[in-house]
Amino acid sequence: MESKNITPLYVFLTGAFVTCLIIANVTAGRLVNFWGIALPGAVLIFPISYIFGDVLTEVYGFRKSRLVIWLGLGANLFMAFFFLLVNALPAPVWWQSEAKSYSLVLGLAPRAVLASIVAYFVGEYLNSVVMSRMKIMTKGKFLWTRTIGSTVIGEGADTLIFITGTFAGLMNVKDLIFLIIAQYLFKVIYEVVATPLTYLIVLKIKKIEKVDVYDYNERYNPMISKEDL
Repeated sequence: MESKNITPLYVFLTGAFVTCLIIANVTAGRLVNFWGIALPGAVLIFPISYIFGDVLTEVYGFRKSRLVIWLGLGANLFMAFFFLLVNALPAPVWWQSEAKSYSLVLGLAPRAVLASIVAYFVGEYLNSVVMSRMKIMTKGKFLWTRTIGSTVIGEGADTLIFITGTFAGLMNVKDLIFLIIAQYLFKVIYEVVATPLTYLIVLKIKKIEKVDVYDYNERYNPMISKEDL
């Protein structure tokens, strides 16, 4: 069955996806300590966007998921532009110290912004493609293989692009590799632990929407078409 209409539930899932993405970008600069390993605070929320991505592709198909990925990209660019703009504007004399603190939180280096945008789009696109293709290969069975398999590929690409693009040349190779592996493993384990919840959400949405799309003959063009709308 194909999903032709944009339903209220689809809009809700889209909003939840974009919300997780924005929160992840804002919290990415705050390091947290997990059992002696320093990781960006975004690792707590960003994997949830992949869970929503899995749900969208599984229920509504690749094209509807692709539309959400582009909406997320637009929101990311919009946010980054205004963060950079606000930080570039002069602050009142009496608010100089507060302005510096504010810039530490929202001051995004152009290099980090570019790495984040590229990593997000490539990772989410691969996640959706793998999820879609594996659904056909498994004939809709073994959802856990798709959610975990797509995360392994998507989060792998995202982590590699973002960490390398942001920190290469700023730390030694050994520490860079360790940071990539640590974040990647955390995200994959996160997805594995969340698999039962993903099952419940997918089954519930399919029942409500009466939709279960299989992307037969899909070419997986990353660009949006009028058929997505």
